[in-house]
Amino acid sequence: MGLYSHSEDVEVEIHKVDESEVDAMWSFVKKKEPPRWLWHAIEHQRGVVWADVCGTHEDDVFLQLRTLVQPVGISRFYTDHAGVYQRHLSLETHTVGKQHTQKIERTHLTLRTRIKRLARKTICFSKSIRMPEIVLGLFMNRYEFALPS
Repeated sequence: MGLYSHSEDVEVEIHKVDESEVDAMWSFVKKKEPPRWLWHAIEHQRGVVWADVCGTHEDDVFLQLRTLVQPVGISRFYTDHAGVYQRHLSLETHTVGKQHTQKIERTHLTLRTRIKRLARKTICFSKSIRMPEIVLGLFMNRYEFALPS
């Protein structure tokens, strides 16, 4: 029997997401070249991660992330100065600058601190491309959606 034995015991909160911070961070798999990139989007107001894609540091991987967030109808994206954002986000919906990406940069630090596979200088590397995605998914599920202790 799980934590909730009846569906009426579960409370669901629905939040409209108008603004999102988007960024990418790298880590290594097997060896130091080439790095593997985590692209993710967080809700700007609350800082909750709500979409992510793992892959290379190329436009097509960012476009996968954009496809994931497109149905929500984001009206404003906050990013850094990477050219991929300027190539694929319209000027009307895109704001560049560190003053608007503090939450996602804090998320990077949290991930690097808690998941050794993502640390920049470490001896803990994943041996398969799939493993970092699994570990990250499990961590995000627990970190973002677990009940408060």
